[in-house]
Amino acid sequence: MGITVQWVRTSWTKQSRGGNAAARRNAAPVGFVLPYHPVPFAHTVRMHERDGFTPYDGQAMLGDVDVQLREANGRLRVFPRVQPLFALPPRPRRPPAVCLAPGQWVRWQLNYRFSSLTGMQDWTYWLDTFNIAYGPVDHDVFLGTPAFHVDEQGPLR
Repeated sequence: MGITVQWVRTSWTKQSRGGNAAARRNAAPVGFVLPYHPVPFAHTVRMHERDGFTPYDGQAMLGDVDVQLREANGRLRVFPRVQPLFALPPRPRRPPAVCLAPGQWVRWQLNYRFSSLTGMQDWTYWLDTFNIAYGPVDHDVFLGTPAFHVDEQGPLR
């Protein structure tokens, strides 16, 4: 059974925490039309405040995406890994994995806050959105409503 993965990462600094810059950041899409990528590739989209949150397409090997994907008994078990360990917010209790039946998809969102190693630079922030479908899908699947939405975003201060 086919697995389709789209990994959207939005990154910003303290400059986009409020006002018009935050409005632009919050208006950034979390799902995109899929280009043609044969398995084992994932569609990656990166957006950063320095580019006005313009989306840039790319691809990654499925093994390089921070998500555990396991097929068993006609279902796909999806569980994102939380990395890196030095990021905030802490996640002592995580939601359970999602098991997708053929034709279903999940949108799972996690956010992070990072400081520089020396503490001399401003905080940086990420929002990772994983859109994952099990089975054959149309190129616009991730523009619709998922069967499951897991919002694992925590407070970032």
